[in-house]
Amino acid sequence: MTMPEFEAGLTRTRIVLIPFGSVEEHGPHLPLSTDTFEAYQVCIKAAERRPLFVAPPIHYGNCRSSACHPGTISITTTTLKSLFIDIVKSLRGHGLDTFIALSGHAGGAHGMALQDAGEELIACYDDISVAVVTEFLLARDRARDLIETPGDCHAGEIETSRIMHSHPELVKGTAPAEYPSFPPGILVRDKRRYWPGGVWGDPGKASAEKGARIEEAVVEGLLDLIRKIEGHSC
Repeated sequence: MTMPEFEAGLTRTRIVLIPFGSVEEHGPHLPLSTDTFEAYQVCIKAAERRPLFVAPPIHYGNCRSSACHPGTISITTTTLKSLFIDIVKSLRGHGLDTFIALSGHAGGAHGMALQDAGEELIACYDDISVAVVTEFLLARDRARDLIETPGDCHAGEIETSRIMHSHPELVKGTAPAEYPSFPPGILVRDKRRYWPGGVWGDPGKASAEKGARIEEAVVEGLLDLIRKIEGHSC
């Protein structure tokens, strides 16, 4: 997008989607940027159906449970929060007023940092609307019947299906089903000891067809959220 194209876009929409991802291990078969690919792909698909700005994706996130796995590059929640706040402030200065952070990474601390940033922004500016949502949340109800693996959430059936659909050339085979065995309530230093393969679910049940249907469910969920935020005074 060029400067004149951005300026012209302001006559059609003041809504911007901000895709947040991560650089995080996704087992031996999926790329480190899986979360970023997923979030960005959904934002692009949504913008094909109605006028929306799509910000360049934020590739880094806060990753705790996978911090010891090779390839994971984690940033602090403070950095993540500051990034979101600074991006929104800058875009608001250009006339945008509705900001939707879509995270492909569903880590708890990561999500809370984005929510904290959003709360600070709406407290500071009374002329903007902010939403913070994960892909997992948007697809939870719409795609529930498609998923065969109970508890699947990371590099398993869901994410392998998604990348098989959107970026098949980046899928390097499959991986065994796996579930972490972290001791409840205890913080551990050697996280890979309790989660050696970096998979949470069953990649063996994945398919490109499932990936297409799950992606569509997330796109529909995102468009529904946009309609709701347009009709809601925040």
